[in-house]
Amino acid sequence: MLTNRIFKLFKVNMIIRRLTRLAALFFVMICVSCAGKKHEDSHFDILALRGPSSVGMVHLIDSPGTVNNKPIRITMMDDPMQVRAMILKEHPEVAVLPLNMAAILYNKDIPYQLAAVPVWGTLFLCGTDTTIRSWQDLKGKRVNLMGRGATPDLITRYFLELEGLNPESDLIIDYSFPSPSDLANAMIAGGVQIAVLSEPMLSMAQARNSDIRVILDFSTEWALMHPDAPGLPQTAIMVQKRMIREQPEEFREVMVRWKQSSDSVTRYPLGAAAPVIRHRILPDSATTILSIPRSNLAFIPAIEAKSAVNRYLSVLLKFSPDAIGRHLPDERFFYQESDH
Repeated sequence: MLTNRIFKLFKVNMIIRRLTRLAALFFVMICVSCAGKKHEDSHFDILALRGPSSVGMVHLIDSPGTVNNKPIRITMMDDPMQVRAMILKEHPEVAVLPLNMAAILYNKDIPYQLAAVPVWGTLFLCGTDTTIRSWQDLKGKRVNLMGRGATPDLITRYFLELEGLNPESDLIIDYSFPSPSDLANAMIAGGVQIAVLSEPMLSMAQARNSDIRVILDFSTEWALMHPDAPGLPQTAIMVQKRMIREQPEEFREVMVRWKQSSDSVTRYPLGAAAPVIRHRILPDSATTILSIPRSNLAFIPAIEAKSAVNRYLSVLLKFSPDAIGRHLPDERFFYQESDH
C-alpha cells in the first residue's frame, strides 16, 4: 500500500512539473509575441520604390528622424509587386506604388488612400535612329517596349492613336525583352534602335552609349494635350486610413518633410547627387545628373492632383480595364484634410 501511495504521489508530482513547464513556455511565447508587436508598432514605416520617387525623398531617407517619438523606418524596394505584398501583409503606414496599382488595391477595398503624387512621368521614346523626330516617323519602324499591357505600352498606344496611327498595322511593337534592364542593355549594345524607356534606365543607357538620344518626352506630349496637368501622374503615395484617423498630425509632419525634400532635389539636383548614390538609389554621378531633371519630380497633394489622376486612369481604363481594377476609384480615393 505504501509503495502504491508513493508511486501515485510521484506521478502527480511529475504531472505538476510538466504543467508548470508548459505554462512557463506559454508565458515566454506570449512575451516574445508581445515584444515583437511592440517593436513593429514602435516605428513609422514607409515603403519606397528605388528610382525617381526615392530620388525625390532622398533627404528624408538621409535623415529620417522621428514622428511623435517613433523613428521613421524607410525600406526601399526594387519591384512594385514587393511593395504590394508588404502592404497586404505588414500594413505599413505609407507606401509608394505605381498609380495604376494603387487604384487596383483601392478598388479591392484595401484600406489605403492616395495622399500625393510625387513623380509626373518618366517615360521617353528614345533611340539611335536619327530619322525619327515625331510619332508619324514611326510608320513602318520597329519600336521595343517592355511588357504588353503594362503602363508604358498603354500610354504609347494612346499617343499613337491620337496621331492617327494603328499600333497593330502601322508599325511593329516588339516585346522581346522581359525587363527594363534587358531592353536598356540591348539598346546600349546597338541591338535596338528605337525603344520606350523610363528613368533612370534611359540615363543609365545614355551614360554608356552617347548615340542614344531622347526623341519624345511622354510628359511633354501629355502636357500638350492636357495643359492643366504638370505631366503623367504615374506614381502614388498611399497612406493607411487608420493611421490618418489616429495620427493626423504625425502624418502631416511626414508629408511636409517629404515635400521639402522633393522641392530641394528639384532646385539643387547637384546637392542631391551624393546622398542618391550613397543610398544606392542610382549607381553613379553621370546617371544621377542626367536622371534628376528628367524625373519630373513635383510633390502634389492628392486633392490638387485629382483631375489629372482621373484623366490618366481614364486612359488606362479605356485601353485595359484590368490595369486599374476595372473602374475608376471613387471620391474617397483622394485624401484631403477636411475629411479628417
